Amino acid sequence: MARTAVVSRILPFSCVDGPGNRLVIFLQGCNFHCPGCHNPHTIGLCDHCGDCVADCPSGALTMAEGRVSWQGALCTHCDRCTDGCPRQASPKTRVMSVAEVLAELRRYGPLLSGVTVSGGEATTQLPFVVALFTLIKADPELVRLSCLLDSNGSLSLAGWQRLLPVLDGAMLDLKGWRDEVHRALTGYDRERVLASLQLLARCGKLAELRLLQVPGRTDFVDEGGRLDAGLCAFLQSLGPISIRLNGFRHHGVRGGALSWQEAGMEELQRLAKALIAKGFGPIALPALV
Repeated sequence: MARTAVVSRILPFSCVDGPGNRLVIFLQGCNFHCPGCHNPHTIGLCDHCGDCVADCPSGALTMAEGRVSWQGALCTHCDRCTDGCPRQASPKTRVMSVAEVLAELRRYGPLLSGVTVSGGEATTQLPFVVALFTLIKADPELVRLSCLLDSNGSLSLAGWQRLLPVLDGAMLDLKGWRDEVHRALTGYDRERVLASLQLLARCGKLAELRLLQVPGRTDFVDEGGRLDAGLCAFLQSLGPISIRLNGFRHHGVRGGALSWQEAGMEELQRLAKALIAKGFGPIALPALV
């Protein structure tokens, strides 16, 4: 099993990435290309072209032996390097071993309820995730921590089978219902996402389904506020599940999606009402919009 991964950052404490207080590991790299991504700098992997080095005002980036090196102590986090990267990558990542992540968990362990691996897309570095969760489950000191995954759902069924024995739950996004809408919002077909949702629900490990509402672009409800019949039938096939509604915002977004309309609470409540009318729930809304 792979024992290292490219990590964008580690958040020691979070109460919004699963139940309780969680350490969150954001892995670098994503196979989706969502134009409305709130963390576009986590999509690509640095190819060490060096273009960002000269633009760094604090001298935190240097080029040595053909690779970009980042010195966190000098960084002012102006984000000039990530804002200008044509690969939507970041030079501020680091390669971490499973052992190093376990050390972080032991450091904060008494205050934690669990660990969540996110991204980017965490499953693009699946061997690392499997190794990490396996060792957590085998460690008497850490086994009490729940292991959750935040994913776009693109993992193959064979990949899920590798992960399921050490996975406590996964939180998956569904960003569009009809395939053409899903493709426009993610650059990816929906088939694997739907298959992942069905598998996780069947195994009792679908912790949360997240629906992203983008005004004028998503297709969960029609103009009259009625839930799409196909989506309704699919959700019913999953059985009882928790659903979280997220509204599109401009925070962190780059490019053409900055012209998209933001989703307000009224629109999210309209979607929630349509879901509740069909018997779905519990439905969670964002605290602030």
